[in-house]
Order: sequence, then C-alpha cells, then structure tokens
Amino acid sequence: MQQQKFLSGIVGKLSGGTGIDFGKVASILLTLLGFYIMSAVFGLIQGFTMTSVAQKLTYKLRNDIAVKLNKLPMKYFDKRTNGEVLSIITNDIDTLSQSLNQSITQIITAICTLIGIIIMMLSISVVMTIISFVILPISVFIVKTIVKRSQKYFKRQQEYLGHVNGQVEEIYGGHTIVKAFNGEEAAIKEFKKANKELYTSGWKSQFLSGLMHPLMMFVGNLGYVAVSVVGGYLAINGTITVGNIQSFIQYNKRFTQPIEQIAQVSAMLQAMVAAAERIFEFLEEEEEVKEADNNIDTTKLKGNVEFKNVRFGYNEDRIIINDFSSKIKEGQKIAIVGPTGAGKTTMVKLLMRFYDVNSGEILVDGHNIKDFKRGDLRKMFGMVLQDTWLFGGTVKENIKYGNPDASDSEVIEAAKAAHVNHFIKTLPKGYNSVLNEESSNVSAGQKQLLTIARVILADPKILILDEATSSIDTRTELQIQSAMDNLMKGRTSFIIAHRLSTIKNADLILVMNHGDIVEQGTHEELLAKNGFYADLYNSQFDGEEAV
Repeated sequence: MQQQKFLSGIVGKLSGGTGIDFGKVASILLTLLGFYIMSAVFGLIQGFTMTSVAQKLTYKLRNDIAVKLNKLPMKYFDKRTNGEVLSIITNDIDTLSQSLNQSITQIITAICTLIGIIIMMLSISVVMTIISFVILPISVFIVKTIVKRSQKYFKRQQEYLGHVNGQVEEIYGGHTIVKAFNGEEAAIKEFKKANKELYTSGWKSQFLSGLMHPLMMFVGNLGYVAVSVVGGYLAINGTITVGNIQSFIQYNKRFTQPIEQIAQVSAMLQAMVAAAERIFEFLEEEEEVKEADNNIDTTKLKGNVEFKNVRFGYNEDRIIINDFSSKIKEGQKIAIVGPTGAGKTTMVKLLMRFYDVNSGEILVDGHNIKDFKRGDLRKMFGMVLQDTWLFGGTVKENIKYGNPDASDSEVIEAAKAAHVNHFIKTLPKGYNSVLNEESSNVSAGQKQLLTIARVILADPKILILDEATSSIDTRTELQIQSAMDNLMKGRTSFIIAHRLSTIKNADLILVMNHGDIVEQGTHEELLAKNGFYADLYNSQFDGEEAV
C-alpha cells in the first residue's frame, strides 16, 4: 500500500498518460544530494573539532607536565628512572592524543546514529522497540565484565612500557660500561624479562577487549531473531504490515551497529584511560614545599653560613645526618672530607635546598634558607660537580647558562680563566660549535673545564666544588687550582674533597663520618691530633683507598 502511494507520486495515472513525474524525481535527488553535502560538511566540522580538541588537550598536558617537573621534589626522581618519566611525557601523551582523536569521534557518531534509529523504531512499533532494548542490559553487562578484567592489564601495559623505555635509556646511556664489562648478555636477559612482561600484559589486554566485538554481535543477532519472531506474530494478528516489519528489521540491524562500533574501539578507549590515569597520577604527585613570600635582597648578603643541629634522611626511617652544626664566616674556604656515605654531598644538597632538613636550621647571613625563594637562594650559589652536565647547544650557550646576559668578551675571559679557551678555538666553529654534534671529541676533562668556566662567569657569592678537578690531568689541575683560588677570594667556598692533598690550604676542614662532624680544624691542627683525619690522610699515601 505504501509502495503504491510512493510510486503514484512519481508515476502519474496510466489512464491519464502523464508518465514519469521527473520533477518529483529531481526533487528527491536534490534532497538526497543536500543530505550528502550536509553529511560531508558536518563530517569535516567533526574532524576539525576533534583534531583541535585532541591537539589542544595534549599541548596543555605537555605544558602542565613540564611545569610539574620543575615543582617535583628531588626524592621523586630518586625512586624512578629517567625512562619511566619520559614514557609519561611521550608514550602516554601520544596514546591519549591518538585515542581521543579516533575513538571519541566514533563514539559521538555511534551515539547520534543510535538516537536517530531509536526514534525511527519507535515510530514503527513501540512493542518491538522495547524487545530490541532487552539486549541493552545484556550488552552493558558484557562490556562492564570485560572492561573490569582487561583494564588492569592495559594499565600494566603502560607501566611496563615505561620500564622498558627506562631500561633502554639506561643501557644506551652507559653503553661504554656495558661493552667494557661484557654486560651485553646480562642486559639482553634483563630486557627480555621486562619485554616479556610487556608482551603478557599487552596480549591479555588486547585478547580480553577483542572478545567484546564477537560477543556483541552474538547478542545483536539474538535481538534480531527476537524481533523477527515477534514481528511475525504481530503481522499474523494484523497489528503491523510486512513492510513495516522489514523496515524495522533493517533499523534493528543498524541499532546494534553503533554498539558494535563502541565495542570495536574499546581497546583504544581502555588504553586511553590507562594512559590518562598515569598522566593524572603524575600531575597529582606531591610537590615541593611551597615557597615563602618573603623578598630577601640577596645582593646585600655576604655569604655567612650556619648549620644548626641539622638532622636529615632521604627516608624518614633512615637518618644519615644526625646532628650537624657548624658556623662558617664569609670568604672562608671550607673543605668537607670523610669516607663514602659520610654525608658530604648531602650537606651541599641541603644547603641549596634540593632537599629540606627533617629538623634543625640552615642559615645564610642569619636568614633561614626556607625564607628564601628557591630561585633567589640558588642564584647565590655556583656549583661544579664531579658529574659534568652540558646540553646540546653551542659552547657559548653552555658557558652563559648561569649568566645569559653576559657579553662575548666576558665569556672569553671566563674560558681563559678556566684554561679552556685554547681548546674551544680548535673546534670547527669555536664558541659557536654545537656540543654533541661538531665536538664529539670533547673529553671528560674538557667538559669539566667548560662547567668551571660557566661558574666563573656566573660570579656567585658562594661556591660549591664537588671534586671539581677529578677528570683533569695533574698539570691542568694546577692551572685550574690557581684560577679557582683567585675565584674563591672573598667568596665562601665549600669544597668536597676526595684527594686530601688538594685542600691543605683550606681555612677550615670539616671531617664527617656517619653524618656527624667528628673533627674540625686546619690541616696542620688535624694532623697534630693524630685522629680520624690523620688516619684518612695517611691512608692515601699508604696505598689504601680513602674516598
């Protein structure tokens, strides 16, 4: 009946001889064309919108993570490898971005399609629509059950991906050591173990999420059968026409498709959720203690330092600095010596507030270091560590790192003072040579000279030298020692010394053992006591190791 009415709108009465109504055909074709154009336009808008949303979100998250990195306490990085942190910034962010861009688009399309289909189904038969809805609770139960089991594997997969990245970063970072000690097999074995865990969690997560699609198809087919049976019964009773049943069955098939589409992207969604969990866990990590609002003028400070009953442990249940007290006057050269694990480097880290003391106080010119803004406090210090750090920029940029406003002539003067100017001139582009590209032949000692030049240019009030000449030959060390002596004049200087022969002229030597100062005095005074320092000093000349 309906088909006849439809045809009568196109074909005129045969008796009248009007033939095909081409105007009606053209109207229908133009309407279809309009719908197709609208569909294409809305598709473009949807793609543009989702791409913009996904990219803006990932852009903001990366910025938030970069800011968060600078707010995290040092203890956070003590417990994690560099690769694990990098995995959050790279893998997790990329997973979130790709999944958001692809899966959310499909879900929105599926939901809109589902709403439209439900409206059409209700317009044909409310009874059969209700029967079609019976599959929804079953579908929800299946999805909930599978997601509950598979989600933990998706999260584990992201975690082990971080472990694998961390291990690769560690092995390549220490590639020379691995080769030197024939550690290739051990490294491969360890990597295979982590990679196997990644494979297992990945396989389980993908297998469980993969079950969703066939199960949803099975449930959809059950609904299709139920609708066919009920529709046939209603047709026999004359409640509904066969044409309406056929139309409803087509809509019923389309009704299950959006649900199946959501099931298909479930793996992507779960990976996105797992990545998002790791990202937000990172962003919610405890930050450093909030800075004080005080604006202490550091330009007027002279460099008097006092440690008052300092007590500290990296873990609260394991205290390594028990009761450290000492008073240092401006301009003094203070050497801190002691065996490995005595707490020498820890004292310096506390002084620069990389860590906060558990109890006690550290004062600079009478001001508790907790009353300074961290940036202002650290501007007062110049540090040369045993482990050099240079970034992938030019030589000039590396030297200017602590004083970006310095002129080229000041950079050259600092390099000359550090006895590294001659070496820089031998590089292809001199001070504009890019480290790690045009200067692959830079030795460890030359890198250390560059870091010393950086500190000289920064011109700090307080110097911290942690075995600053450990990678330098004896002749150059004498030159550097002379330059450093000139630099240290009028500045408070803390020298962590391993070779005790280099700190004979220190104004005060603090001898540490097990987190406490066991002796203090000048070199001659300590030798005269014939105590712990004397034993430590003499052991270096007896062939024993005293680090």
